Amino acid sequence: MRTIETFSAEETFELGRQLGEQARPGEVYTLIGDLGVGKTVLTQGIASGLSIEEPISSPTFTILQIYEEGRLPFYHFDVYRIGDLEEMDEIGYEDYFYGQGLTMIEWANLIEEILPEHYREICLEKDLEKGFDYRRITIKEI
Repeated sequence: MRTIETFSAEETFELGRQLGEQARPGEVYTLIGDLGVGKTVLTQGIASGLSIEEPISSPTFTILQIYEEGRLPFYHFDVYRIGDLEEMDEIGYEDYFYGQGLTMIEWANLIEEILPEHYREICLEKDLEKGFDYRRITIKEI
């Protein structure tokens, strides 16, 4: 487990870029954090590290966005609005979770029972006492 502190959106983006550069085929990253904590900024950085140039936004209403023009395919899930796990089956989540791209899952705590055995959990937290843009980002291998 490692903990990184960032003090600006740019630093959070840069951490994401480094994670994207290090990503290997078949990896799954989960993103845990409240609304407005920087999950999308970190994800945009990861996409940059994968050499994806198209704009990245959170797929809140579509559940899944697929980006294929980078170094690896990037499968970006946002399961915040998922009703039940059957919706994930309908999407064919296993093709992505166990595929050859990088899978990123926002709000992954809502679908814990179907997560793969091994993944990288990334938890983002604010601490307003340390500043509005401060983030504590904890990364652990599960």
